[in-house]
Amino acid sequence: MRIGELSRRTGVSVPTIKYYVREGLLPAGELTSPNQASYGETHERRLRLVRALLDVGGLSVAGIREILEAIEDRDRPVHKMLGTAADRVVPRYSEEAGEGVAEARATVAELVDRRGWHTYDDSPAAEALAVALAALTEIGHADFAEVLDAYAGAAEQVAGADLQYVARNVEREELVESVVVGTVLGDAVFAALRRLAHVDASRKVFGMGE
Repeated sequence: MRIGELSRRTGVSVPTIKYYVREGLLPAGELTSPNQASYGETHERRLRLVRALLDVGGLSVAGIREILEAIEDRDRPVHKMLGTAADRVVPRYSEEAGEGVAEARATVAELVDRRGWHTYDDSPAAEALAVALAALTEIGHADFAEVLDAYAGAAEQVAGADLQYVARNVEREELVESVVVGTVLGDAVFAALRRLAHVDASRKVFGMGE
């Protein structure tokens, strides 16, 4: 198909498609003449993935490029490739992100050790958790750390479900798409389910009309 058809099928403008090609997010089309190029289903799939990472994942062009490089690095193990994709959708915080972060980092490290989780140094997810715990402490809710293991247990179950879903796909690009679903859309689904469960739990604990 020509670039105009690719644009119509994906809803992405022609100038934007050309920009993605220049930035290395989308492979160039196959030249059919000096001024014409042909695009196929692979281009359409990649373009939809890029849009999902931008619009749903909220990633930067540089972040997406890193993920795509991981996909295309056939020597990189799937586990590390998935880790690269997942890490890019975790918020980054500065070293000055609130007081008490150092203590919260120690709490997170203890949790990881206690749960027997295999992680790695400088994990963006661990840092995001530490920043959240530090913020809770700052507003007078340091005791929230007491329910961390309950949260961790639920997270293990959800992570297991995520990976069962991801494992259905065998193509590397499909795997990354599944990670996007699990980490971004899956977060939205889980948050909504949690709200529903809150209503039910609140009724059981506090009763109705009280």
